[in-house]
Amino acid sequence: MDERFIERTFPVSKVSENSAREKNIRHGHISTLHIWWSRKPLGSSRATIYASLIPAADDDLEEVKVKRFIEDLSLWENSLNQGMIERARRDIGEYHGRPPRVLDPFGGGGSIPLEALRLGCETYSMDLNPVAVLIQKCTLEYPQKYGVDESWADSEPPLLRDVKRWGEWVLGEAEEELSRFYPPDEDGSVPAAYIWARTLPCQNPDCGVEVPLKTGFWLVRKKNRQIALKPVVSGDGVDFEIVEDPDFDPSRGTISRAIVTCPVCGSTIPAADTRRLFQEGKAGERLIAVVLTHPRRRGKTYRLATEKDLEAYMEANGYLEKKRDELMDRWGIDPVPDEPTPRGKGSGAERAFSVRNYGLNTWGDLFNSRQKLALITFTEKIREAHHLMLDEGYDEGYAKAVTSYLGLGLSRMIDYYNSLSLWDKSQERTVHLFGRQAIPMAWDYSELNPLSPTVGSWQSMAFRRIWKVIEFLSNIKKVKEGYIIQRSASSLHFPNDYFDAVFTDPPYYDNVPYSYLSDFFYVWLKRAIGDLYPDLFITPLTPKRGEMVAYTNDKSMDEAREEFESMLRDSFREIHRVLRPGGIANIVYAHKTTHGWETVINSLLDSGLIVTASWPIFTEQKHRLRAQSSAALASSIYIVARKPDFEKKTGYYEEVQVELKEVLGEKLEYLWEEGISGPDFFIAAIGAGLEVIGKYSEILKYNGEEVRGSRLLDDIRSVAADFAIRRILDNGFADELSPLTRFYLFYRWNFENSRVEFDEARKLAGSLGIDLNTSRAGFIRIQRGKVTVLGPDKRGEDHDTTELIDALHLAARLWSEGRKEELEKLLLETGYGTSESFYRVAQAIIEFLPNCREKQWLEGLIVNRETMMKSLKEKTRQKTLKDYK
Repeated sequence: MDERFIERTFPVSKVSENSAREKNIRHGHISTLHIWWSRKPLGSSRATIYASLIPAADDDLEEVKVKRFIEDLSLWENSLNQGMIERARRDIGEYHGRPPRVLDPFGGGGSIPLEALRLGCETYSMDLNPVAVLIQKCTLEYPQKYGVDESWADSEPPLLRDVKRWGEWVLGEAEEELSRFYPPDEDGSVPAAYIWARTLPCQNPDCGVEVPLKTGFWLVRKKNRQIALKPVVSGDGVDFEIVEDPDFDPSRGTISRAIVTCPVCGSTIPAADTRRLFQEGKAGERLIAVVLTHPRRRGKTYRLATEKDLEAYMEANGYLEKKRDELMDRWGIDPVPDEPTPRGKGSGAERAFSVRNYGLNTWGDLFNSRQKLALITFTEKIREAHHLMLDEGYDEGYAKAVTSYLGLGLSRMIDYYNSLSLWDKSQERTVHLFGRQAIPMAWDYSELNPLSPTVGSWQSMAFRRIWKVIEFLSNIKKVKEGYIIQRSASSLHFPNDYFDAVFTDPPYYDNVPYSYLSDFFYVWLKRAIGDLYPDLFITPLTPKRGEMVAYTNDKSMDEAREEFESMLRDSFREIHRVLRPGGIANIVYAHKTTHGWETVINSLLDSGLIVTASWPIFTEQKHRLRAQSSAALASSIYIVARKPDFEKKTGYYEEVQVELKEVLGEKLEYLWEEGISGPDFFIAAIGAGLEVIGKYSEILKYNGEEVRGSRLLDDIRSVAADFAIRRILDNGFADELSPLTRFYLFYRWNFENSRVEFDEARKLAGSLGIDLNTSRAGFIRIQRGKVTVLGPDKRGEDHDTTELIDALHLAARLWSEGRKEELEKLLLETGYGTSESFYRVAQAIIEFLPNCREKQWLEGLIVNRETMMKSLKEKTRQKTLKDYK
């Protein structure tokens, strides 16, 4: 087979840097068209596709030039650089003789197929989820079909012009009907948001007041401006006043972890009773404050809610009932979504939902009455806009496209416009619901004004965000629009040997419950534009059967994993089937558990594909919400595989072990120099090991016993652990360390001070010759299937100081408490005080850890290491002379 550029080398560091930076891009980026979870950056997608579709360089000089071009190509700023894109298209076209035919069977939010399209490929993209299919149609199909027209040159694209026109029409019609429910103040100030709190009755029989459930009382918390709601408690209940520079702690609310504390009597409601009271319908809600903007003044002002505010809300509530009945008669469906929310039980992906625990049993329950009214009104106007387009003689397909973007505008708005969106005290705005891949309960929330220009409103979402994306996509030079198909990846409908390449990012076990999350949008899209897509919106909710996610509904976690693994194997086999001989595939994988990687290894071995390269690319922001306090990965592994034009052979385990050491040594050296570290380094090592393992149809021992993924992962882990420990300590001292000290060091390097699953820690320990099931190490704590490695600040003093790590921990504690004499005695008696490896281990741990007490103690311990070592050596010499005499 011919060798592709990506199979020999790739500019990992620079493409990673550009990809991570892209997460901060907003204007024009497809992420602002509509939310989709775990989207891969455009830059890394573009770079890897290009590098996969061109040949390896002929010499070192050409290789350097191509790497620099790929680095520049991955920049967001070059997404529409016609010169660069034309060169990339030309390079690909000249090599293949025609536009390559490529497939993404897990298209999701459309990043990968969009970049294939941009590079001139004949692009096919699939997804089972109808919301993902709609997003891709608005990303890959409509802008190419209706947005690109050489005749208008520098003028506004016609698709953008009409989306603007009808978006403004929808807003105007909605304003006319809804504005009275968002009345301005007498001075012209306009409500930007309303601050609400849910309520529960205090369960103390002698109290019984209505308790506003507030997680905190801040309205604004900035360096130069601090405003809070101050509770004013009386025997009758809780009132509020708004204060600047509060003289109390507004961070302490009335509810934490579902436990309610009554501010009047101090009694508490346990979490279980909180859930029960919500389910019994005992909860209410209370309008507390209003956030205002003024058209001629900068900034926001705050006031308490008034009777007039409450009257406007109650008027909206009454109008809702009337309008709801009218629309139900016309549409034949309840305009307010009555489909059920997820049960939220089990240990699989569906655990991301808690709202059903609190009586929010339908998707419509996630909105208050005024929000429901506004949303069904916008929905009505979108449907009317489509009819008017047809009346004006619009082409039916074109009217459908324009209306689809209006539907996405509504869908984007509800991410902010619901009763689970919080008020951000530092940015002074409503926060969108999907900051995480979950729908958690919210005790207090911010109801924004959908008619205002504030972030999250129709103007913000349907106008500023979506318009810029259409403009961006319309500026991609004309190619044939993408083919978007709704179908499961485990059963492709294409003939054998059909595609030149497959580029895809499959799901990872239970990481993201795509279908349940997207139901939040699906139920509103179905009402707004479902008639235009009868095949997409035919079911009450998004399809669950056939979705490749580990759900535990009506099954155990083991059964859910087995079902996921079976579908993943089927999808890999299908990728092999539809690829032409010699065809190339990029499979992006980022699951952090070794069990997940065992599945990938076994699936690749079974599929017939051979792995030829793998590259870790940092695609995530370092401080994203999901990663906090977890051992999350920052990188994704781009596995490069080929459909061989030859028969794969059997590998023999004893020979494969030798090959693994040779190949891994070279690849790990490259990755180390590229700055890959921590858990990303270990996962990258697995990718490198796949290059060896994946080229065999099976791996057998000389005695005929088959070797599968679990054993091979152990071998890769051992090689990677030994390499990393030696590099961490800059060689020299690694052989002096015991297995337990190596484990502590390697754990901190991999996971810092996070808790990890027992199986992950067990396999890490196993690579260093330690059995966690029998180990009695004092720094290892195992609780509820999780492992925590304790630092010196979390341990007592009953250490076995024969182990270096135990002596180091005790020394750090003695230093922190100023017990100098005991510290010197410890270091003298153990001999570690004059051991270079003792201080090198301490320094290595310091470098791995975030700012924490362990880091501070170790820094203090070794700050005067030279003086300490000199003093201890002298005392050791004096002691030796004394003993000699």
